Amino acid sequence: MKSGVAVKNKIKISAEDRAVEIICYIIFSIAAFLCLYPFYYILINTVSANDISARGDVLFWPKGFHMHNYVSASRIDGLLQAFKISLLRASIGTALTVFASAFLGFMFTQEKMWARKFWYRFVVATMYFNAGIIPWYLVMKQMHLTNNFWGYILPAVVSPFNLILTKTFVESVPKELQEAAEMDGAGILTVFFRVIIPVIKPIMATVAIFSAVSQWNAFQDTLLLMTEKKLYPLQFVLYQYLNQASSLASLAQSNTSTSSLAAAAATTQTTTSVRMTITVIVVLPIMLVYPIFQKYFVKGIMIGAVKG
Repeated sequence: MKSGVAVKNKIKISAEDRAVEIICYIIFSIAAFLCLYPFYYILINTVSANDISARGDVLFWPKGFHMHNYVSASRIDGLLQAFKISLLRASIGTALTVFASAFLGFMFTQEKMWARKFWYRFVVATMYFNAGIIPWYLVMKQMHLTNNFWGYILPAVVSPFNLILTKTFVESVPKELQEAAEMDGAGILTVFFRVIIPVIKPIMATVAIFSAVSQWNAFQDTLLLMTEKKLYPLQFVLYQYLNQASSLASLAQSNTSTSSLAAAAATTQTTTSVRMTITVIVVLPIMLVYPIFQKYFVKGIMIGAVKG
């Protein structure tokens, strides 16, 4: 070996190992393609000529590029208000759910809490027992949460599943941190905000993803609780519009007079283009949440799900 020359040890890979590696790359590439292609397919169909898209001729590249489908979708009556409701619901609901899960998960690890095991089991039991839709509706009505924005938020604040994840994560935090803070005179709230929260950010991000997706996609509670249009979320408005797409097209073809929105949507769009465009509008905003919390997600779900 010559002095001053660094020689790197190269690991020899056999032909069999190389073949296995290539096969794995091929399999993973196919799997990734199968996962991504449906989203790509929907997207290119929304910006392609609607008649070509309706025939199913758009497979890999847009044909007859245009953005009129999104322009038409933006004219849906009440769309802006619905987007506002969905955004407020997802942000406020997620913030309260994350805080409640973190605080209760922390408190249920404190031996000094009165009847700690009873209350924890009481909350977890709600995962397995459900009274049904009618009793749930009667309770919501009795609490004046029908036609009330907080009817979207309050029922989802305490989630047993999220609570279990958070509690398990908090139990993995060394107790010496809390003991050291208490020796310096810190109270229970100071320990929670100054010591616990900075440590449990991964599981909080995980809960935030679960809650945000759930709140953004939910619209069944709107069917049961809300009759005022100003409280309709984005998903419910687009769900109604999607169900009316075929009838709007039929009305236009028979030259039946209807609203300007219906006529514009029917003459320039097909049922396929409407479905594709609505799917993109609903899915795209919530997909942007994942890159923000991705670095915390894997660590949070693994430590929160497995104790030790």
